[in-house]
Amino acid sequence: MARSVIFLWFVFFIIGSIAIDVSHDGRAITIDGKRRIIFSGSIHYPRSTPEMWPHLIQKGKDGGLDAIETYVFWNAHEPVRRQYDFTGNLDIIKFLKTIQEQGLYTVLRIGPYVCAEWNYGGLPVWLHNMPGCEIRTANDVFMNEMKNFTSLIIDMVKQEKLFASQGGNIILAQIENEYGNVMSVYGDAGKAYIDWCAKMAGSFNTGVPWIMCQQSDAPEPMINTCNGWYCDSFTPNNPNSPKMWTENWTGWFKNWGGTDPHRTAEDVAFAVARFFQTGGTFQNYYMYHGGTNFGRTAGGPYITTSYDYDAPLDEYGNLAQPKWGHLKQLHEVLKSMETTLTHGNISNIDLGNSVTATVYATSESSSCFLGNANTTTDASIGFQGSQHTVPAWSVSILPDCKNEAYNTAKVNTQTSVMVKKANKEEQKPLNWVWRTENIDHLLLGKGHVFANQLIDQKRATSDMSDYLWYMTSVDLKEDDPLWSDNMTLRINGTGHILHTYINGEYLGSKWATYGVFNYHFENEVKLKPGKNIISLLSVTVGLQNYGAKYDVIKSGIPGPVELIGRKGDERVVKDLSSHKWSYRVGLHGLENKFFSLDSPSASNWESNDLPVNRMMTWYKTTFEAPLGTDPIAVDLLGMGKGIAWVNGQSLGRYWPSSKAEEDGCSNDPCDYRGPYDSNKCVTNCGQPTQRWYHVPRSFIQDGENTLILFEEFGGNPSLVNFKSIVVGTICGNALEKKSLELSCQGHPISAIKFASFGNPEGTCGSFQKGTCEGINDALSILEKACVGKESCTIDVSEETFGSTSCAADDPRRLAVEAICKI
Repeated sequence: MARSVIFLWFVFFIIGSIAIDVSHDGRAITIDGKRRIIFSGSIHYPRSTPEMWPHLIQKGKDGGLDAIETYVFWNAHEPVRRQYDFTGNLDIIKFLKTIQEQGLYTVLRIGPYVCAEWNYGGLPVWLHNMPGCEIRTANDVFMNEMKNFTSLIIDMVKQEKLFASQGGNIILAQIENEYGNVMSVYGDAGKAYIDWCAKMAGSFNTGVPWIMCQQSDAPEPMINTCNGWYCDSFTPNNPNSPKMWTENWTGWFKNWGGTDPHRTAEDVAFAVARFFQTGGTFQNYYMYHGGTNFGRTAGGPYITTSYDYDAPLDEYGNLAQPKWGHLKQLHEVLKSMETTLTHGNISNIDLGNSVTATVYATSESSSCFLGNANTTTDASIGFQGSQHTVPAWSVSILPDCKNEAYNTAKVNTQTSVMVKKANKEEQKPLNWVWRTENIDHLLLGKGHVFANQLIDQKRATSDMSDYLWYMTSVDLKEDDPLWSDNMTLRINGTGHILHTYINGEYLGSKWATYGVFNYHFENEVKLKPGKNIISLLSVTVGLQNYGAKYDVIKSGIPGPVELIGRKGDERVVKDLSSHKWSYRVGLHGLENKFFSLDSPSASNWESNDLPVNRMMTWYKTTFEAPLGTDPIAVDLLGMGKGIAWVNGQSLGRYWPSSKAEEDGCSNDPCDYRGPYDSNKCVTNCGQPTQRWYHVPRSFIQDGENTLILFEEFGGNPSLVNFKSIVVGTICGNALEKKSLELSCQGHPISAIKFASFGNPEGTCGSFQKGTCEGINDALSILEKACVGKESCTIDVSEETFGSTSCAADDPRRLAVEAICKI
């Protein structure tokens, strides 16, 4: 036996990993000939750090995932044509190998257009600036560049033997992304392009199936897949393709000026269960961990730096409970039915009033779903000799067609309430130094490039900076027809932000809102006889990432730029759009890397008379990191808008002065019943859209750390502070005959605030005893089992808590509120 093991190890060492055969039929993805149910979750490597990857992936595995899905971000890897970056959190090969080391599969969505609320949809802006290039259509310039990058990624992956056909863990690959949503605009060229994409993908001979999401006419052998909040009604365009869901949106993204979106655990689970009830076998959560848009990666425009997405793992990598645990239990039940679901004959029964039953039957076993899509009325169902109550908008899963093992509306996992903990009881105030952003020469109109026209900001900057100066001059005489005492300057902008200066004096600012691309700036202006200098600073906040021909949407100042004079009823307009304009990309402090600790220019900071509420100002301070290993966030309340760095690493754009709309929130608990959209169950009305910003532990060093802020609008840094993100309170509300696990995620449980077994009332933070209760003291039982421990598991039964006087038809449950020691 020992000799056989040694021989097999020797063969493995010599010839490499054993190839895995990945294929599919009309029921499922097959791996080595076996039909599989596959749960996947999206984790984007650039939205976290290499130090976070193992923990995120492990938590996905612990949550019942079989695979991790990721996009490949072209513009991050090739910011300048033929200059590549695969370092740090762009080390995609390291990320893929980390997934492999954790024993999970990978779904590689190469795109290379990704959307993903990522800057410019993941395409490099230099494509826009190439002569004759039209993106995402049958255009030779674009297709040559797309093929070059796709080939590069495929070759890198093949070299590391990461495709399943080589013994690796990549079981599926994707080409393009959601093109079917926009293809009609491109006409015949769009169809020719998608056919070309399919042929190109097939030419790589990866040995794994290729998918195209949202592509109802996907050419064979591409598998078309569904994206959305619900995909139970989706049908593949080919009977030999399995029913696949590449993006189950676990929440939604957030935009500056918007509220915080939330999607309940019950509704996500309902969507998943309905999908599997109707024949689905592959499902991916978008996102499983959303993470952070570091640097300038957020798209939009106006997508926030946080990309939390209300995912099962929050932005910082913590378990978002109850969503993570509720879905984990669903995965376990569905996995137990894998053979039946992928081989059984399917029978559907319409029971009326939006109630359905589905039976999967083989010669050896049967498994059943009872679905109730009614949004208000619970269903009482007599089924195969048993009686079942299925709450509204829920699915009950019966692995043996008799006993309910799981219901999507019955949450039997804890709710975690996260809190922000100070490093010490009394934090030392941060000591700040400052310096101004030197714009004097720009206010004098001194640029680097000249043109007798207004230039699209994408063309001028090639996305190397958010900032572009537009500068021109106007010579006026007092007898000029334009001259008057009430002249105005009118500018047509396309978002995102405009700061206006006349003769070195600040005139005013204007910015758009999410979803609105055009605005008009018009202010009264005092000009002088002779030469007048107009300096306009245009600022982008993430480039458009979605829509047909989104690349032709202009950014910056498209014009016209007009001076308007008025004399009585007479109106005189002078269009400056064709004047001689000079341009300057970026800012002095960015160009000279004031944010870098190694830059020779990052000195000469002032320590006296700290200015507040002053535009174009740099601030610097040092701090000690919060103790321990918990995630860290910096509170930037009081600041306006700008960019933040810790130890030279960009945290992304900040904009705490942007507040969410006042309307749309409710004080009532969110009702999971009924179709979800991004306007349902929102919170944070009237508050800063994003106040807290993730500081990865890997950005932090022992001892002294440096925070640098570039403040564009004007703010007060005196309120800035750092906190750890920890679980403060945990609650459980589990039904009888279930077990309830309580965990403080790395900290001990310090106290049980409430516990009752019977029919307790209320929600987390406001539990109350009901009309009946177990004869044993639930509080004492929980204290003995849990206090002092990081986690504990309680059997919810009368054996544990004693008999009750509850009515026979009144379901008994345990409600617990515990405090974590932080």
